[in-house]
Amino acid sequence: MRNYEKYIRYRTFPTPWCPGCGDGTILKSIAMAFAELDIDPNDIIVVAGIGCSGRMPTFFNTNTLHTTHGRALTFATGIKLARPEKMVVVISGDGDALAIGGNHLIHAARRNIGIKMILLNNGVYGMTGGQVSPLTPQKFITETTPYGNIEPKFLAAELLIAARATFVARETVNRPVQLKNVIKKSFLHSGFSVVEAISNCHINLGRRNKMKNPVKMTKWIGERTVTKEQYAKLTPKEREHKYPVGVLQETTDRYEYSELYHKHIVPAAKQAVAENNKGKK
Repeated sequence: MRNYEKYIRYRTFPTPWCPGCGDGTILKSIAMAFAELDIDPNDIIVVAGIGCSGRMPTFFNTNTLHTTHGRALTFATGIKLARPEKMVVVISGDGDALAIGGNHLIHAARRNIGIKMILLNNGVYGMTGGQVSPLTPQKFITETTPYGNIEPKFLAAELLIAARATFVARETVNRPVQLKNVIKKSFLHSGFSVVEAISNCHINLGRRNKMKNPVKMTKWIGERTVTKEQYAKLTPKEREHKYPVGVLQETTDRYEYSELYHKHIVPAAKQAVAENNKGKK
């Protein structure tokens, strides 16, 4: 058995993902990060909402929770506050995280709660047939934008930086080693961390945009991937079609939320209960 395989729940295979989908690469990258850090599977809770990414906890041999659409971070917040010693990992798609779940994402970043989030960006609602999502590139044809998407996409990483997330990174399924390494680094971060993993949905997005197989679509992703240094030299117009990769923000100057909660709120609540019970006597 390879060292990462103890984190994989093989009895739940096969996966429901289309052949060539990048979700499999992301699944393996997460498992390899777990293995290299040698984390006890019993100390990991993997949480997800709805969508193609929502199926991922099924395949992890850890504690897992499949929640309602857009609410993965709220369930994960409760888990982290109740069991702060555990590693809580949230896996969300672009719709789950930035549409119905967008408000939760912003406030998890603001609070700096120690949840590790993997944001799968395939630019479409893949599971439900290929509707436009908050991360669909402009001009792309989807099930609900047959004449091309006219809306600007969210800049997910930039939004998180503005919301004061203390660890923000971006990688692609084209670069599995770098993806695994940055996920591993995010797991070591104490505050709220997000790795945006750009992936391919060649079936429900690519085939409508002349990229009907994974090779063509991952090539398209690669052509739009640049380093932070390269990105800094681009004009605003050129940046519209490029994705800087790597660690985009990492700070350690803020307290982690669950630590503050257990330091200040829990003792105060216990004292209030004790005083209330004393008064009844």
